[in-house]
Amino acid sequence: MATKYETVKEKIREVISSGQYQPGDQLPTESALMKEYQVSRYTIRRAMGELENEHYIYRIQGGGMFVEDWHNNHDQPVNQKVVGVVTTHLADYIFPSIISGIDRALSSQGYSILLGNTHNDHDQERLSLQRMLDSNVDGLILEPTQSARPNPNRDLYQQIEKSHIPAMFIDAHYDDSSLPYIDLADRETEAKLVDSLFEKGHERILGIFKIDDMQGVGRLQGFMDAYTEHPDKTLLSDVIMYQSSDDVASIFAKLAQHLQGAERPTAIACYNDQLAIQVMDVVRSLGMKIPDDISIVGFDDYLLSAYVLPGLTTAVHPKNKMGMDAGEMILRLISGEQTDPIVYHPEIVERDSVKDLTK
Repeated sequence: MATKYETVKEKIREVISSGQYQPGDQLPTESALMKEYQVSRYTIRRAMGELENEHYIYRIQGGGMFVEDWHNNHDQPVNQKVVGVVTTHLADYIFPSIISGIDRALSSQGYSILLGNTHNDHDQERLSLQRMLDSNVDGLILEPTQSARPNPNRDLYQQIEKSHIPAMFIDAHYDDSSLPYIDLADRETEAKLVDSLFEKGHERILGIFKIDDMQGVGRLQGFMDAYTEHPDKTLLSDVIMYQSSDDVASIFAKLAQHLQGAERPTAIACYNDQLAIQVMDVVRSLGMKIPDDISIVGFDDYLLSAYVLPGLTTAVHPKNKMGMDAGEMILRLISGEQTDPIVYHPEIVERDSVKDLTK
C-alpha cells in the first residue's frame, strides 16, 4: 500500500505530466498543497523533494517551486536500448506468443524489454504508462486498455505523441492518434466466419461478443455485416453483448436461456476461443452435444483450440508474427524511419466443432 507522500507525489506528477502545468510554470505553495491534499508539511516536502530529484520540479530560494522541463531533463542512460511493452495481459491466452515474437525481434538487435501489465484496468494502465515515461525507454509498444470505451489515460497517450517518443499500437488503436499500428481485420474476418456457417446450413446463429475493446466491437460488426448481406436470415440472428467487468455466471445464465428456448440457435459465434471453450462446457452441462446439437466457432486460434474435443473452428490470429512485426516496426521508428500500419487478414481453420446441416 502506498504511503501518503507516495500518493501525493504520484498525483502531483500526473498533474505535471498531463500538461496542466508547463515547464517554467510556478506550482502552488507548500501551504496550498497541504490544504489541497489534506496532509502535513513533512509529507508535502518529502513528495516534492523526490519530484525534484526526478527532475519534475526545481526550487528558487525564496521564490517557490516551478515545473522543470521534466521530459528533456531526465538523465538518459547511455545506450539503454530498452523498449517498453504495455499489454492488457502478459501470461494469459495469446499474449505469451506476441511478447515472445517482440523479444525475438528486439534481442537480435541488442534491445531488451520492459513489460507493463494493465490487467485490462485503466488505473493499472496509468501506472504502467507513467512508469514507462519515467524509465526513459527508447520506444513503446502499446495495447490500449478497454479500447472501445472512453479512456481516462488519453492524456498520457497524447503526452507520448507530443514528446516524440517512438511508439506504436498493437491489436487495437485510436483513430485520432498519429501513432502507427498493427491490427487484425476483425470485422471482415468475423463476417467470413459467419458466412462459413451460412454455407453449412446454419441460419439461427447466436453471437456472443465483448464490446469494451475494439476487437470485440469489430467482430460484432462483422457478425451483423454477414446478416445484412442475407436479409432473409436477419430475424433469425441473436446477440449477447458483455463487458470485461460483467459477471461470467450472468453471461452463461443468459446463454443457457437461449439454449433452452423453443427457438434455440444451431450455432454460436464467440468473441474469442477462450470464451468458446467455456461455452462448450455450458453446452455440455445442458446435456447437448457439439456439433450434433450446437455448432461453435471462436476467434484467435488459441493453443488449446486444436486439442479440445471436438477441435474448434476458428480464425487464426498471427500471434508470433504480430510480435515479430511489432518488434521490427518499433526498431524502424527508433531509427527515425517512417512506417505504415499493418493489418492482417486471418485465415479460417476448420476443425470439428461445426456440423454441416446441408448433408
